[in-house]
Amino acid sequence: MGSLVCVGPGMIVGAHLSARCRSHIVNADIIFSSCHPLMEDWLKTLNNNYHSLQPLYGENKNRRITYQQMVTRMISAVREGKRVVGVFYGHPGVFAQVPHQAIAQAREEGFTASMEPGISAEDCLYADLGIDPGAYGCQHMETTQFMIYQRVLDTCGYVILWQVALAGDISLSKRMSSSAERKVLVKLLMNFYPSDHSVTLYECPTLITDTFRAETIPLEKLTEAKLSQVTTLVIPPANRLKKNEVVSAELAAISEYTGD
Repeated sequence: MGSLVCVGPGMIVGAHLSARCRSHIVNADIIFSSCHPLMEDWLKTLNNNYHSLQPLYGENKNRRITYQQMVTRMISAVREGKRVVGVFYGHPGVFAQVPHQAIAQAREEGFTASMEPGISAEDCLYADLGIDPGAYGCQHMETTQFMIYQRVLDTCGYVILWQVALAGDISLSKRMSSSAERKVLVKLLMNFYPSDHSVTLYECPTLITDTFRAETIPLEKLTEAKLSQVTTLVIPPANRLKKNEVVSAELAAISEYTGD
């Protein structure tokens, strides 16, 4: 009976792959992947029955159509009784709709389906920038989602906006948003932060010999900054944490009463 496992090879080619994920890849009947070309070339050395999903993307093609086509290809192989492994850059469940959709569909049809975690760009970001999300808290959002919904940012903690190069793209067909769309993002952010607030443009390396990008600029310069599809916007705290005196007093009274 066919099965599906979606795995994450991590961010750096050959360096982040866990033993469990490697075993799934090596022992698969067929592999489907949507990764960086260098990562795909390396994966071919682990299993020669390899099929890239990248050609399904197209200029001005709605990404929802592409994602559904990816799911269809993977599920079709599962129905044929194959052990299918889907390999998705970084962590297969982070900013990747296809693995979630494919696993859900496979399970609905009675097949075994699961996900194996991988090292994501978020993990690398914490390590490279020296950020502890437990120190002040950390909000994560996809940039366009932040723009089109009424979201409130906690300026006492870190705010991480993903896929900032696609800011404001509601067509789901672009590979880079326009300057005008990015200006809308900056305008929204300036409702929470001063225009000169320092923000960081972060990009995780792909090769072990590469270095990460951590470019700090004033918020107002974001419109003209050089971005790529993997750029993440990191906004550090702008305000100090403010103590809730009422709750603190209540907790202190409880601690005193119980003798703790």
